[in-house]
Amino acid sequence: MWTVCVLFLCLSIVVADEWREVETAQGPVRGRKHPDAEVYAFYNIPYAKSPVGEDKFKAPLPPPTWSDPYEAVNEYVICPQFKMEIPEFMPKHLVQHEQCLIANVYVPDTDKKNLSVYVYVHGGAFIIGYGDMMRALRLMDNKDIIVVTFNYRLSIHGFLCLGTEDIPGNAGMKDQVALLRWVQENIAGYGGNPEDVTLAGGSAGSASVDLLMLSKSAEGLFHRVIPESGGNLAAFTVQTDPLENAKTQARKWNFTNVDDIYALEKFYKTAPMRLLTSDPFFDRTDSTFLFSPCVERDTGDGAFLTESPLSILKKGAYRKLPVLYGFANMEGLMRIDQFEVWKQKMNEKFSDFLPPNLKFDSDEEREQVAKEIKKFYFGDKPVGNDNVLGYVDFFSDVFFTYPMLVAAKLHAEAGNDQVYLYEFSYVDDATPFIPHTKTRGANHCAQTTAVMDGNFFEKNETNMSEKSQNIKKTVRQLWHNFIKTGKPVPEGSSLPAWPAVGADGSPYMSIDEKLELRGVLLEERTRFWDGIYQKYYRDPVPPPEPPAKHVEL
Repeated sequence: MWTVCVLFLCLSIVVADEWREVETAQGPVRGRKHPDAEVYAFYNIPYAKSPVGEDKFKAPLPPPTWSDPYEAVNEYVICPQFKMEIPEFMPKHLVQHEQCLIANVYVPDTDKKNLSVYVYVHGGAFIIGYGDMMRALRLMDNKDIIVVTFNYRLSIHGFLCLGTEDIPGNAGMKDQVALLRWVQENIAGYGGNPEDVTLAGGSAGSASVDLLMLSKSAEGLFHRVIPESGGNLAAFTVQTDPLENAKTQARKWNFTNVDDIYALEKFYKTAPMRLLTSDPFFDRTDSTFLFSPCVERDTGDGAFLTESPLSILKKGAYRKLPVLYGFANMEGLMRIDQFEVWKQKMNEKFSDFLPPNLKFDSDEEREQVAKEIKKFYFGDKPVGNDNVLGYVDFFSDVFFTYPMLVAAKLHAEAGNDQVYLYEFSYVDDATPFIPHTKTRGANHCAQTTAVMDGNFFEKNETNMSEKSQNIKKTVRQLWHNFIKTGKPVPEGSSLPAWPAVGADGSPYMSIDEKLELRGVLLEERTRFWDGIYQKYYRDPVPPPEPPAKHVEL
């Protein structure tokens, strides 16, 4: 009898330890112990409702509440998106669903309260991805951080911008703001401190958090920012002409009445989701993915962004926060798979590779500037195997490095003395050489993969080289320091001192096998693009005000 009682008691303790129930503003939520970390995972929590049907492009609706415990298990829900071939290491049972606005909360196994909160925005070019694609379990080893990941609407579903009442634009960004409001209202129930929120993201997630820092609608909802390889001034981040983009895509689908804004609106409102997610937009040569955030018409009613990021930065009209800001040294490797085809296209018509945020008075002027840019990266030779590194640098600069370096300078000029600039350059000896070279480089968002765990806990991390293990440990320490203090290297740290960047563009931290503080980052390339953009920059425009609807009597 005593043996049975003891066994029952042990079983009860194990079961109790396996699950954790928390009380939140939404209602009670039950999460489960993660199998590979001292963490409780709460999955699939609806932070908002997606409007559906002909309202599917509107702002998100308030989240549900409940009285019975919500079983927060992983249902692998992702937002509607282009169907990519799923890599071997990813879950095979991802479920696309319009009701996809869900959050995942990772809570360390501790009784401590008021923990720092790390909200991570997933990347994917604003076209693909989902919140649980990246986890940060190792970042939680000190048991003093709660991590939140989440889904948001993507591609045309999230970023169609017509400027009409039903399709104002930025639905995906309004989802992100709704998530941040949800964190403010609910995270205390999970043990988090709503007054201690760090917002981070990689690639399109980086561009997102960089925009959120400028948006009045998100002001006060977070306190530190970590944009990893993606900035608010990039051509891929904000649509230069969103109405023209919408017309271009509609024509591609054989809809011709594009100049009637209400006919165009009806076309998109009634289009099936399978059509809206049928184009991946990944092979565009203009360094955009067509549909992304936009500058909205200023209707005074819940807009996310009504002024260009450049204008906001120049005015300094935003809340100054600590920012950990940077990129990998060869971001343009993101486009290396296209090299064998694109080198020929670049030689035939390089102007096809100019971003849309450049404007010209004539085709002759456009071709002349294209020739000037091509010469800067490739000299007097055609684009080819012997200058592939110029190809990598070109895409690094157009997509990521130049926009972020300009923003860092503008932050400093606006009086933000808490922007910490870095370049991540570490590559493992096992990293393949760049084609046609004996050179290795850190690929797009390499620093993100150093911080995060990927879609699952990296059990094999101990099998990495000692150098790789050390760099991961160092980068996580820098990020952890910033999350806790607002500085990557706080006073008293054993790491090299890291001052904030100034208006002259220096200093920056080189993150490699060792940390090394250096002067101005990519000075020559930045100066070159300064000359181009000062002459030819095209500010993004909002959609025009639509005409009044005719009322039939």
